[in-house]
Amino acid sequence: MSSLLQRLLAAQDKAEVLVQALPWIREFAGQTIVVKYGGNAMVNDELKQAFVHDIMFFHHVGLKPVVVHGGGPQINSMLKRLGIESEFRGGLRVTTPEAMEVVRMVLAGQVQRELVSLINQDAPYAVGMSGEDAGLLKGRKRYIDIDGQKVDLGQVGDVHEVNPASLHDLIDNGRIPVVSTIAMDIEGDGILNVNADTAAAAIASALGANKLLMLTDVEGLYLDWPNKDSLVSEINASELAELLPKLDAGMKPKMEAALHAIDAGVQAAHIIDGRMAHSMLLEIFTDAGVGTRVTKDEK
Repeated sequence: MSSLLQRLLAAQDKAEVLVQALPWIREFAGQTIVVKYGGNAMVNDELKQAFVHDIMFFHHVGLKPVVVHGGGPQINSMLKRLGIESEFRGGLRVTTPEAMEVVRMVLAGQVQRELVSLINQDAPYAVGMSGEDAGLLKGRKRYIDIDGQKVDLGQVGDVHEVNPASLHDLIDNGRIPVVSTIAMDIEGDGILNVNADTAAAAIASALGANKLLMLTDVEGLYLDWPNKDSLVSEINASELAELLPKLDAGMKPKMEAALHAIDAGVQAAHIIDGRMAHSMLLEIFTDAGVGTRVTKDEK
């Protein structure tokens, strides 16, 4: 086979992929999607580039992506580097004012800036925001119960309110918002570090997004972990709510966030294996799928 023919056949395969994606592109064009960026996709350079290419693809075929990110590994690394020891209560880190300054610096000054720069390498679309900006995120301090006692976790909170006006302004002007999950304390006591999964769900709900995509480091949701044959590609909200108490500590916040988004009107929430390059495109624009889709209950 000649090299010319090989190139033509390869080009034909690419054209066929685009044709197969057309129905999904047509369906989702003009829709807002919120993407929670995390896991291996956040620390592996090749996966970072693949993630950026997926976001740019969404943008250029008419979707309106909003990226929400945390930064647990980077925060841990910086705290260790600065010699700031962490206290844990009930398995959760207590965020002191000293640690909160590191959280803010890492999220808004490191993780966000890197992602904005990567997206803007090809075209200047991305704009970084903190949940502090324009009152985007407001939160309440989070407490946990240990042996019947109410325990203070410091500057850790849950999202109480989202003011999406600034996001709408950016989206309407063709920008891609990149949001760090720091919230203003609704009680007026400074700032709070909020979970990126729950923040992404709250933002998706406030924007009336069509989809919430959450990148993680597993294949999806298992009905009977660690039985890998129990991986499920789709589950409705009622089935997930029944399963929720049985989930482990790593997956439970993501599934709670998915349920919150669905209950608030988001059409579907996807838990996607972020260890696979271009996993978001495969999940959204092909029949293959690489994760678990949570849907509304059928009426």
